[in-house]
Amino acid sequence: MKASEADILIIPGLGDSGPEHWQTRWEQRLSTARRVVQDDWLKPDREAWIERIAEAVNAAEKPVVLVAHSLGIPATIHAIPKFQKDVRGALFVAPPDLERKAVKPRFLRDFGPYPRDPLPFPSTTIGSRTDPFCDLAVAEDLAAAWGSLFADAGESGHLDAQAGFGPWPEGSLTFAKMLSRL
Repeated sequence: MKASEADILIIPGLGDSGPEHWQTRWEQRLSTARRVVQDDWLKPDREAWIERIAEAVNAAEKPVVLVAHSLGIPATIHAIPKFQKDVRGALFVAPPDLERKAVKPRFLRDFGPYPRDPLPFPSTTIGSRTDPFCDLAVAEDLAAAWGSLFADAGESGHLDAQAGFGPWPEGSLTFAKMLSRL
């Protein structure tokens, strides 16, 4: 599949993805990409986020490819039963561990636990060995439960702009490879 043949939905996490974040750069570079905008990026409401993602998928005119980061991942996973359109695949980057007692702010735990059923579409999950929000073993375990291909990003923090991932050529290559398999 080519990017131009899909509606690519960019699904940021807590706080949105700022101007230097790789998600924003991809949205600007890919002509068929658009961001799923939430009403409140700083105090997310689980049901509102899930509904907004489902609305975006169901409004798509082409097959959908999802690109979710951080808290956007559990919101997306919970939204899957509401999808009425064809989702061809998903890229999940830096899933947070929502069951850790150290998760702060505590309202983020409302997005857990993750459903652990295999996903109804192919996916790739990327985790980091130094993500402060999720141990690599937890990210690998989630990917295995979902039937997702797992990629170890090494010591890459939370794979966001603060960790130096504005231009993220390795991520672009991983996304392109995933698209080519769809």
